[in-house]
Amino acid sequence: MAWFGRNKPQVVAASDALPGRPEPLSAPSAHAVFTDRPLQPPFPSGCRTATFGLGCFWGAERLFWQTPGVWTTAVGYSGGTTPNPTYEEVCSGRTGHAEVVYVVFDPSALPFQELLRVFWEGHDPTQGMRQGADIGTQYRSIVLVTDEGQRATAEASLAVYQQTLDASGHGRITTTVEPLREFYYAEDYHQQYLSDAKNPYGYCGLGGTGVSCPTGLRASSGE
Repeated sequence: MAWFGRNKPQVVAASDALPGRPEPLSAPSAHAVFTDRPLQPPFPSGCRTATFGLGCFWGAERLFWQTPGVWTTAVGYSGGTTPNPTYEEVCSGRTGHAEVVYVVFDPSALPFQELLRVFWEGHDPTQGMRQGADIGTQYRSIVLVTDEGQRATAEASLAVYQQTLDASGHGRITTTVEPLREFYYAEDYHQQYLSDAKNPYGYCGLGGTGVSCPTGLRASSGE
C-alpha cells in the first residue's frame, strides 16, 4: 500500500486545497467537563494558549483536560490552508489541516514545557502521517506555536526527547513545530467527545511509546 511505501502521503499544496467557506462552524458556548467555562475567548487574564496535534483529537483532548492547570480545551483544525473546514473535508486530506487540541492553561500552575511532556508521552511522535491505526495527514504530530518562546521551548524539548527515544531504540521524531496561523473550531459533536456526558467509552486511538520525557526543559519564554 502507498501509505507504507515510498509514496507516503503529503500535506496537500495550498493551490490544490479545498476552498472552504467564510463562515465558521458553530461551537458550544460551554465546555462539557468544565461546565462553567467557555471554549472561546475571552479567557481569564494570565491564561495562555497552546495547540497540539497528536492523532485523533477525541482522545487527545481528554488527555489535556485531565491535566491539572488546564483551564479549558477545544478541538479543531489547524496547520493547513482551507478556511473553516468540515470534519469530512479534513478527513479527505484536501485541506492540509491536522486534527488538533486548543489548550488554555495557567502558566503559573502549568508551564508550557510540562504541556509538552504530556504531548510527547501521550502519543508516538515517530509515525509520520498516522497515529496507530489512524492513517492520513490529519493525524500527523504537530506543535503549533504562538510566539518565539514557545517555538524555542518546543524545539528544545523535541531535541531532548529524541535523545531519550534514541537511547530506547525508537525511531526519529516526525513532529513539526510550526507557527499557529489560524485555529478553526470543529463541529459541536466533536467537542469533549469522550466526556462522561457524551461518549465516555468511545474510540480513542492514542498510544505512547512508553518512554518518559525529561522534565525541566527551559527556554526564554514568559510561559
